[in-house]
Amino acid sequence: MAGDGRIRLFCALQLPEEALDGVAAWQEHALAGARGRLVPRGNLHITLAFLGSRPAGELGGIAEALRAASAAAPRGIELRPLRYRETGSMRSGGVGMIVLEDPTGAATALAEDVQGRLEALGAYRRARRPWLPHVTVLRFRSSEGLRPEVANRCSIRVVRSALYRSSLGHGGARYDALETAALGG
Repeated sequence: MAGDGRIRLFCALQLPEEALDGVAAWQEHALAGARGRLVPRGNLHITLAFLGSRPAGELGGIAEALRAASAAAPRGIELRPLRYRETGSMRSGGVGMIVLEDPTGAATALAEDVQGRLEALGAYRRARRPWLPHVTVLRFRSSEGLRPEVANRCSIRVVRSALYRSSLGHGGARYDALETAALGG
């Protein structure tokens, strides 16, 4: 893409295959009959920073910031599913998510490092609320009011981050990993 084009980007932690399998199976069971749209298995991730539409010329600097922060992080980050939660408004719609516990604080430290590096580039502005580790599993126009239990509370060991391109289209967004980086170098 030319340097003057724009691209929708976000940085995230990639879920390992066994976690993707577990979340997808849980969605099929726990969210069956929900009026919203289940997030496809291939789109499940833990967002570190959503950048939105950025000039394509910034891609290299953004990727380098993610690589550097990932290299400085521990080799693996343990997260644990805590609960299901819905957020959003009647006007803009919302999401259902699995909120994750970050027992060592390593994921939060990585998110803050990535966000700080991206801010220094002028490519990101932090939200006012603190970062919340979660996996979005459902998108809806109005709150579903669901309260399913998160059955599997086993730890998820995350070992890679990725810079994703988000392409909007009919049936929802498609996420493509443009670059990945191992945690801990």
